[in-house]
Amino acid sequence: MAALLERIRRANRPPFSSLPPAEARIAYTAAAEVLEPPRAPLPRVQDLTVPGGDGAPRPARLYAPSTDDGLPVLLYLHGGGFTIGNLETHDSLCRQLALRSGGAVLALDYRLAPEHPFPAAVDDSWAALRWLAGPGADALRLDGLRLAVGGDSAGGTLAAVAALHARDIGLRLALQLLITPGTTAHADTDSHRRFAHGFLLEAQEVAWFFDHYIPHEQRTDWRFAPLLADELAGVAPAFVLLAECDPLVDEGVAYADRLRLAGVPVDLDIVRGVTHDFIKMGRALREAATAQRAMADALKQAWEMA
Repeated sequence: MAALLERIRRANRPPFSSLPPAEARIAYTAAAEVLEPPRAPLPRVQDLTVPGGDGAPRPARLYAPSTDDGLPVLLYLHGGGFTIGNLETHDSLCRQLALRSGGAVLALDYRLAPEHPFPAAVDDSWAALRWLAGPGADALRLDGLRLAVGGDSAGGTLAAVAALHARDIGLRLALQLLITPGTTAHADTDSHRRFAHGFLLEAQEVAWFFDHYIPHEQRTDWRFAPLLADELAGVAPAFVLLAECDPLVDEGVAYADRLRLAGVPVDLDIVRGVTHDFIKMGRALREAATAQRAMADALKQAWEMA
């Protein structure tokens, strides 16, 4: 990991926080899969649209390891600080999750800030989840009764919030898959200080993402900071995957602890010696492939019990 960080430093790419959002998105898309394995071929990869939170259609992409009817499905929400990221930046990862789990993955291209600030991304993820649990599953020949939600980084936040929404509307989920999620309001934990600089996700980038997405006065809203939700009891079982050298690790542990205290089944895996976004570095880090297998196994087990 240290050698990889040195290679990234020598590449001397401008930090996202030094760029306008439109340019940051281009830069992220260009570099997002450089450290990932080649996109795995799958029998079914389908571009489509799903209802967004504002009623307008949102782009999405379905990945399936077979053409069989009735596959279970994971709604996947990409990372990128609510500001960058898209279907292309997480294509390789979604293919791996479908291939390794044996289920389908539906990736959502939710609206991004600052053009669409909080809670646009939340509304889009909720709308997609409701659609997938109902008419969407039938339209795509999937099993809407074996439904999971997941995501990485900001997408992990959205997934945790979507799981709370599912509980509140009586929608049963098999699993919430939370990969290095953000859960707190103000980026003020010890790990944010400990790993503020030199560990890939820099403090100034966290601030840049937050400032584009949500005003300070709204940051205690649980739809942004799920750790502040009044009650976590009754949400879906969780698989929480964290990176030891990540500014977000402390809030990920805190959220897993709160889930456990609320009686929610939790599997917590802290991968030692790696940074934020390691899950997308499978070409360079064996830990990424190991973690992907663990996530796939959790999905398989959850779907079997659903």
